[in-house]
Amino acid sequence: MISISLDWTWTWWLVLVIVFDLSVRVMAVIIVPRDRRPTAAMAWLLAIYFIPPLGILLFLLIGNPRLPRKRRKEQEAINDYLRESSESLTFGTLRPDAPLWLRQLVDLNRNLGALPIAGDNGARIISEYQESLDTMAAEIDRAEQYVHVEFYILQSDAATDGFFAALERAVARGVTVRVLLDHWANRWKPRYRATVARLEKAGVKWHLMLPVQPFKGRYQRPDLRNHRKLVVIDGHVAFLGSQNVTDRSYNLKRNIKRGLQWVDLMVRVDGPVVASVDAVFLSDWYGETGEVLRSGDEIVEVAGSGDLDCQIVPSGPGFEYENNLQLFMSLIFAAKRRIVMVSPYFVPDEGLLLALQTACHRGVAVELFVSEVGDQALVYHAQRSYYEELLAMGVTIWMYKRPYILHSKSMSIDDEVAVVGSSNMDMRSFGLNLEVTMLVRGGEFVDQLRGVEDQYRRMSRVLTDEEWQRRPLRSMVLDNLARLTSALQ
Repeated sequence: MISISLDWTWTWWLVLVIVFDLSVRVMAVIIVPRDRRPTAAMAWLLAIYFIPPLGILLFLLIGNPRLPRKRRKEQEAINDYLRESSESLTFGTLRPDAPLWLRQLVDLNRNLGALPIAGDNGARIISEYQESLDTMAAEIDRAEQYVHVEFYILQSDAATDGFFAALERAVARGVTVRVLLDHWANRWKPRYRATVARLEKAGVKWHLMLPVQPFKGRYQRPDLRNHRKLVVIDGHVAFLGSQNVTDRSYNLKRNIKRGLQWVDLMVRVDGPVVASVDAVFLSDWYGETGEVLRSGDEIVEVAGSGDLDCQIVPSGPGFEYENNLQLFMSLIFAAKRRIVMVSPYFVPDEGLLLALQTACHRGVAVELFVSEVGDQALVYHAQRSYYEELLAMGVTIWMYKRPYILHSKSMSIDDEVAVVGSSNMDMRSFGLNLEVTMLVRGGEFVDQLRGVEDQYRRMSRVLTDEEWQRRPLRSMVLDNLARLTSALQ
């Protein structure tokens, strides 16, 4: 009798488990694909189907690729403010005879990112790692009113001591210094406590970006990042690009053990476009603090040292669309002769891959610079899974030689247009990271970038199809497995 009762109980438990399992799978099919790319939806469904407890937990934690509703509403308000406050300004004189596709691209960027194109700007590329840190410090030493600093990773160490010392001197002479740094990217890095202690001691006004602090009422999807890198001095000079404020090894033991050294570039800009760079900082400051630092009538034009046309394009989960992806794809479709891309993490979606294939088929020479070695295994292997397709299209893949990590992010097309900034060409930068990119029209700037690309060629080797076909089976398996997760990275 007892045995029959136990069998009956286990039967009911088994029925409940089966019903629950089927319910979860049916609900997943209904909920997961909504407003997602098919690749991302399929990756989530595979995770939930094959490892239900972990898959469900991860989906609840990081399944929503958007910022909290409050932050999205704030971003909408910021975009409206930027459009209205800059509506009546001319922002310098634009170069004549812009092609129709470029004018349409500028309108696209304005509609998506709210910021206008500006003429009469000067821009200088700095491709030496320590030189960029020293140049930023020198400009901070000239500040008279304010310094705005925003970096994904910010560490006080031997390489960055001059940068931090310049911030300290600025505060000491009465300059307001505001600093933003990403919470998750810095919290677990070496020197975090020493860095924030130094900022506190100096009197710098600093805040964490996208903090994951549930016990303080501050929480969003924990793998969202503010990946922007920029500095603004008095509204006259700005810097933006790919470089973080840290030693070239990032002070990580595993990097030091492998001898890894980062290669980056920053761009020093002056002229009307600086107001747009500052607007990105001010919007992030408002998002983290609720403090409005400037009204629309305080946006003024500043004369630049050149006549480049520049437009700042912010992107991230606070925007409705993937601004940076649309910018990259538009440029690829517009190219007539040549495309050169530099991206340390190249994990394209279907649209970007098709755009590159179309460019190759119509006779455009396409080059891609990546690193020979990687610092993030999952992304590194996912990236490698695309090499066979790219080589088959006719893309020339340049492998920057170890032990360097080529971390620059840029694209140049033909002879007059280029983009530089913080955005990689991968799913994370398109959908999960807050990024900032600058579109530049001007042959002299493209010539500078071509010079940097030539430097990269001298430090790189071409990946051949023969070499790629000889890769070990274990590498192929790892690459293909990582590709399955690429939509979630």
